[in-house]
Amino acid sequence: MTTAIPGSFAAPIEVRGLSKSFKNVQAVSDLSFSVPPGSITGFLGPNGSGKTTTLRMILGLVRPTSGTSTVAGLPIHKLADPARTVGAVLDSRSLHPNRTALDHLMVYAAAIGVPEARARQVLSVVGLEDVAQRKAGGFSLGMQQRLALATALLGDPQILVLDEPANGLDPEGIAWLREFLQDFAASGHTVLISSHILREVEQTVDTLVIVSRGALVYQGHMDELRKSQQSRLLVACSNPPALATALAANGFVDTRSLADGRLAVAGAGEDVVRAVADRTGVAIFGIVGDHIDLEQLFLSMTTGHYVAGASAAAPSGYGPPQIHAPQPWYGAAPGYTPPHHRPMPGGPR
Repeated sequence: MTTAIPGSFAAPIEVRGLSKSFKNVQAVSDLSFSVPPGSITGFLGPNGSGKTTTLRMILGLVRPTSGTSTVAGLPIHKLADPARTVGAVLDSRSLHPNRTALDHLMVYAAAIGVPEARARQVLSVVGLEDVAQRKAGGFSLGMQQRLALATALLGDPQILVLDEPANGLDPEGIAWLREFLQDFAASGHTVLISSHILREVEQTVDTLVIVSRGALVYQGHMDELRKSQQSRLLVACSNPPALATALAANGFVDTRSLADGRLAVAGAGEDVVRAVADRTGVAIFGIVGDHIDLEQLFLSMTTGHYVAGASAAAPSGYGPPQIHAPQPWYGAAPGYTPPHHRPMPGGPR
């Protein structure tokens, strides 16, 4: 089941019926979703699921086969000042290796018409002020990610679109990125961030858009996905249908017959299942607990590789959950201090 957040073309980012084919390959298929204002929306899917192609269509870098997308209510090519509306990081590896971090930002500042002082300011925001005169070719992948983010921030955009920004970051860098994005969104801005690992962005995002093979499989709030998790008991017994009926009579209706003959029971403790079985005359041969975490749930929704109790209703195990104008922002939010740069052996990181 796909659950969509209602929206209109006034939302910061809107995608409606977006499709893209490359010769015989369908990269994106009839994709629709919206990004709520003031949110951090995670755009998730396995590698090759069409995330980057979708982002490039939103940003006007790839022409869709069909469908539409808008940024701040307009197709991006109709924005009067795109760099001041949306900042994007699609590939941090495109930095010129012989250009210093500051020179790189100066070039882009001149291109979009912002003061040179802004270049030094965004370097400070992302914690790279100490390496402003270092050449980008000597940067670690994590530092390249920060410099690319600084580039996206030059125009003080209302919206950030980031493709795999945590790639190459160590745990400290991921924690820094999380705090930065949360401060950015808290100041009234909007973020769309892609990843192929739910755990990487689980503590950062407010809402999720999950795609698989170019198609939407889930859109909703992060809290809804967490609530969809539930532990269950896998019960081997002499008469699963009779036990299911007896449990339903006692108010425990969330049961499912599994392909291996066991009964999956959610919402009831082991002592309750045993008591109901005893009163019903059903012999219990064994009970084991079964719990799926968010990452496993994400895998089941996008690849079907996680098998936990297949049934006719869910042949691969768990299916998708059944989920019935800002001020100029020229620095971090109040109280925010970027982490200090720490030199590492072999060059900065």
